[in-house]
Amino acid sequence: MRRLKPFSYFEPTTLPEASKTLVEQGAQAYALAGGTDLLVRMKRGHIKPTALINLKRIEGLEEIKRETGKGIHIGASVLISTIEHSPLIRTRFPVLTQAASLLGSPSIRHLATLGGNIGRASPASDMAPPLIALGAHLTMYGPQGKKELKTEEIFCGPGKTTLSLGELITSCFLPEPALHSGAVYLKLGRRQGMDFAIVGVAAHLALSSNKTEAKEARIALASVAPVPLRAKNAEEVLLSGSLTVERMEKAARAAAENSSPITDMRASASYRREMVRVITFRALRQALHLAQGGKIAN
Repeated sequence: MRRLKPFSYFEPTTLPEASKTLVEQGAQAYALAGGTDLLVRMKRGHIKPTALINLKRIEGLEEIKRETGKGIHIGASVLISTIEHSPLIRTRFPVLTQAASLLGSPSIRHLATLGGNIGRASPASDMAPPLIALGAHLTMYGPQGKKELKTEEIFCGPGKTTLSLGELITSCFLPEPALHSGAVYLKLGRRQGMDFAIVGVAAHLALSSNKTEAKEARIALASVAPVPLRAKNAEEVLLSGSLTVERMEKAARAAAENSSPITDMRASASYRREMVRVITFRALRQALHLAQGGKIAN
């Protein structure tokens, strides 16, 4: 490990104070939440912050609140382990429980935060695909006040977001799930847990009254593009008729075509693309099963 260079440290108690401090300290100032990624990159010399702004003392960022009939707000500082074990989230959005349980080790999940995981903008994020598939919106606060974005709109490249200087993710809003809907997240890694996804797929289906056609379909992919990716061509296939095996297979092929994976030491591009097809089909079958009232065996 490299020796850390000196840096300034701040503990603001309000969002305006945190935003102002980030602006004043400049582009090399970083917001600190769980620190599971930030501190590792600092120790390896990948980044050299001039200032760290700890967000832990800002009230409200660690809350999970339900708005009856509308949805759930999850604060940016909510721990991944809290999401994993929250009865409210498990009941309303079990796909988030599923994804949280696959993120790193228990010790990492007890430190990592939702806002930090999204703000890191890793193409292999485990939390981004289910949030995208569920149609989640992010709330940001910055020098210009509050604004909202769809989850997928915050990513603009590996490790890069559309956040401007002084802007912070403050919460995530998940709209109330539709009747006859289901969502799953499936992850392929080299070993169970504690590994980045080679391929990750989240699929969400909301069915029409006859339970054979989709009135809403979203598929999100991880580790197969520069950013967590929504497979819109595959969604169009799903919305064009009855959800037969053949249609879901066609959608899975479209998802693979939407992807643009790379070859690295963990997997080849061709293998990743084929696994997008395989895992998307599996995810769609499970999401349909859930939407039709079934349960997924543990």
